[in-house]
Amino acid sequence: MKNTDIKRLLYTHLLCIFSIILSIFIPSFFLENFSILETHLTWLCICSVFVTAVNLVLYLVVKPNASSKRSSLSYKVTRFLKCCIYFLMSCFFFHVIFVLYGAPLIELVLETFLFAVILSTFTTVPCLCLLGPNLKAWLRVFSRNGVTSIWENSLQITTISSFIGTWLGAFPIPLDWERPWQVWPISCTLGATFGYVAGLVISPLWIYWNRKQLTYKNN
Repeated sequence: MKNTDIKRLLYTHLLCIFSIILSIFIPSFFLENFSILETHLTWLCICSVFVTAVNLVLYLVVKPNASSKRSSLSYKVTRFLKCCIYFLMSCFFFHVIFVLYGAPLIELVLETFLFAVILSTFTTVPCLCLLGPNLKAWLRVFSRNGVTSIWENSLQITTISSFIGTWLGAFPIPLDWERPWQVWPISCTLGATFGYVAGLVISPLWIYWNRKQLTYKNN
């Protein structure tokens, strides 16, 4: 494992973090009274767009998985459409999961769905960028010893940390603190965001620390 690969991974993750920072500050120049709490749904949409755009650009430039044999236009269009379908399926899947875990079924539907969108942005979008719409590759990466590169290793860490952040963010909701950030789904989305950022910071450091022990099998 080369240190240059770890540095590329680190710089890529720093740009992903920067995209979240931009989604917080840039809209305030164009939207009146914009803030994460007061205009939370607007921020969810903007953050999702920013993070998705940066992920797409970075993976097109860095090309961590450049072993694609087919490159015809029809193949690329089909692949893109499949990725869009997978993303929408992920949003609806998370929405159903949230409802099963206690989110309002009829009330706050838009809030719940946009929460599903932002969580899909943090988890599904990187998977689609790196692995494409390939369920076998997804199952391989998230199995016990299925990773074949540091990029897939970091994908594991950031995805899991996003889920953990979401789970931890749900704890303050039932407490009677009467804080504005306890309104559904603000604390959960903030937890998912902090979890995603934590995963982006931790994964390159963890890989660098364990670089001598990590071995990857080629596909």
